[in-house]
Amino acid sequence: MDSFTLGTHTVGRVGFGAMQLPGPGVFGPPRDRDQALAVLRRAVELGINHIDTAQFYGPDVANQLIREALHPYPGDLALVSKVGARRDDQGNWTPAQQPDELRADIEQNLATLGVDRIAAVNLRIHSGDPSSVGPVDRELFGRQLDAMTAARDEGLIEGIGLSSIGIDHLRIALDRTEIACVQNAYNLVDRSSQPVLDLCTDRGIAFVPFFPLGSAFTADNPVLGHPAVRSEAEKLGRTPAQIALAWTLSVAPNVLLIPGTSSVAHLEENTAVADIELDRETKTALDSAISA
Repeated sequence: MDSFTLGTHTVGRVGFGAMQLPGPGVFGPPRDRDQALAVLRRAVELGINHIDTAQFYGPDVANQLIREALHPYPGDLALVSKVGARRDDQGNWTPAQQPDELRADIEQNLATLGVDRIAAVNLRIHSGDPSSVGPVDRELFGRQLDAMTAARDEGLIEGIGLSSIGIDHLRIALDRTEIACVQNAYNLVDRSSQPVLDLCTDRGIAFVPFFPLGSAFTADNPVLGHPAVRSEAEKLGRTPAQIALAWTLSVAPNVLLIPGTSSVAHLEENTAVADIELDRETKTALDSAISA
């Protein structure tokens, strides 16, 4: 299966994440603006029709680059953004979790992307660390869902997504409304979101793992440096990143990848993983590669 549904859209299982297009720390302008624009244009040339972004990437920078590179957008392109956080003047990540903040940031995404409607917007539950999930604040979460549902019903967004959530968040949300996608940290050595992925698979919801190659904010990379990944990459004549991404695709048919890069060469490498088929022996070796 080379495609899956994301709300009302059918998208290729390998998309593109815009997080690495702004400057260091996802803050400020890109080191090479022309290169950032070239990456976006090449992504569309390669057939990518799912681009993930956020107003707080930059802030504003990723959305502005997407608009400059691709507007007017291809008819089949699904733009997906997220709300729930902002950046201060020093580049710190700050929560923006109140319903009026969510609504304002949805409208800001529309303005900077130059669209009347976005394919999906993820409500990111802000806990400080995107890889960890805190307990459900039921009262706040209910009001957040009301704000997201209102934006969908008014036609500002086509689908509601959730990000950095636990299984209780997803169950509560599904009792109230349809969910188009879920974005949680998930990779070869961090499968703490497996229960969320399993429920998404059961319900036919797109699961979009972030940090599929390990966190972008840590010096050590337990995924790309894992002996099993490096061994299989050498055996198959692929890069460790390609093996890790191919394994992630193999986990479930509803997994959609959004690997990010500011390099055209890396973009082409990432896109090529859609053609990698892991044999049973390789898959078994990687399945057992969970970090202790």
